[in-house]
Amino acid sequence: MKINKPTYLIVILIILFSSFTYSQERRRIQIDTSGFITKNEADYPGATILTRDDMNQVKISHDGVILWCDQAIHYSAQDFIEAYGNVKINQGDTINMTSKYVEYSGKTQLAFASGDVIMKDPTSTITSDTLYFDRIKQQAFYRNNGKVIKDSSGTITSKRGVYYMEIQKYQFVDSVKLVNPEYVIDSDRLDFFSELGHAFLFGPTTITSETSKIYCERGFYDTNNDIGYFVRNSKIDYDDRVIEGDSLYFDRNKSFASATNNIKITDTINKAVVTGHYAEVFREKDSLFITKRALAITVQENDSIYMHSDTLMVTGKPENRITRAYYNAKIYKTDLSGKADSIHVDHKKGLTQLINLQRLASTDAFSTKRYPILWNIGNQMTGDSIHIQSNIETEQLDSLKVFNNAFLISKDTVGDANGFDQIKGQKLFGLFRDNELYNVDIIKNAEKIYYSYNEKQELVGIDKSKSGNINIKLSNNNIDEMRLLQQVDGTIFPEEDFPLKDSKLRGFVWRDDERPKSVDDLFKDDPPLTLPVIKGLKAYIPQEDFFDDD
Repeated sequence: MKINKPTYLIVILIILFSSFTYSQERRRIQIDTSGFITKNEADYPGATILTRDDMNQVKISHDGVILWCDQAIHYSAQDFIEAYGNVKINQGDTINMTSKYVEYSGKTQLAFASGDVIMKDPTSTITSDTLYFDRIKQQAFYRNNGKVIKDSSGTITSKRGVYYMEIQKYQFVDSVKLVNPEYVIDSDRLDFFSELGHAFLFGPTTITSETSKIYCERGFYDTNNDIGYFVRNSKIDYDDRVIEGDSLYFDRNKSFASATNNIKITDTINKAVVTGHYAEVFREKDSLFITKRALAITVQENDSIYMHSDTLMVTGKPENRITRAYYNAKIYKTDLSGKADSIHVDHKKGLTQLINLQRLASTDAFSTKRYPILWNIGNQMTGDSIHIQSNIETEQLDSLKVFNNAFLISKDTVGDANGFDQIKGQKLFGLFRDNELYNVDIIKNAEKIYYSYNEKQELVGIDKSKSGNINIKLSNNNIDEMRLLQQVDGTIFPEEDFPLKDSKLRGFVWRDDERPKSVDDLFKDDPPLTLPVIKGLKAYIPQEDFFDDD
């Protein structure tokens, strides 16, 4: 039998339409079990009332979802159900939800639950008074306070929240709080990836624990591994230290934090501040490492002390704290400044040491060794190493020791513009009063060149002498008395008879051009600094509307 083409196409279309219609009907809400079926046209026109019996609840299914309840109102024409009493919804092995009441549309596949709502998936539990569940988008939403319990991360509460089931992401907005046995996070908005335990923080946020408090306005926290990364006004309050920087990294397990760009670390106990552009802090070791324009400031009531070097290290508990500055280290306060390869400060003892590090011998036979150097008012002091002792109670300079190749120079400010008072020896011991030298002892192999003036400030002569030791009394930066002990020789020359070749003692170097005269001068020898661009966290994107316009 021959079938023409139009007839054949009609048959195919009828079969396809029948299959499509059948499929559509199968996707409608199905009543699987009901103890009683009644109608009440007065109260529920066009609806069927389904009620449980003593054995079983009402059971309803739709496209992979099963619903149980004590009573349901089924609007068949609208493909809509209202469920009351001990309502349970199951979506395969991924979603289980219980509540007192549910509305569900077979057309939109949107469910609304209220009354002690609990939704569970394999890794977390949502509780709220009301909850919306969109099966097509696979999203759950609450807008009137909710709570999520995550097995390993803790409990999260917020006023509004969305759960994106396919990517296992929660988005919490407004009054967000994550409570973990180890810490508490408070934030304006928190995006949480359930499977990974990753939290992205937006707006003013604090992370508080027994040992630290973190603040940021943009950040990331790995709740499974206790690792965080924070930017935008970020700050860590770490015991007695406050760490601030453009970017902060934090590892709770290792008690470690690092910071990048525009760093400020405040020691609240020792009244000290450290700044720079890269830092590492080890809490358990109570140590700090900072570089890139590193600057340590010891805050004092009358005159703070500033110390700069390529690298700064601060170690030890507050009561035994040590600061080390190395490579091109400098120190400055209004009446005292210094320079050395390395500066070592023992805060408990009030001892500051200026040291030159051991280096390979220079290939230049005529190069001059750059000794550690200290300037006090108009005096320049150099030696192999210099120790400064301060009174930790009064914060005043107490004493000074220069070991090996001690050299004290001060410029003659009265007469000869090119003249210098000079004293050298093996060691120099000095005493301070009101932060000014008032007594100096030059020990062993002492030599001096001294411009002597009378009361009318007339040059009497230039004294060049050698002795075993020299004792000097000073006031207002002027020498009042000089005594030579165990004098070997000495001559006082009239100015016109003083040999020019003898005007400088051996080893004389006037280094006033190296002297820091302000805080900014500490950085004048530094190479240009280029700061890295902070990257790694995406910008804030407002929460999408859960409901479509239609």
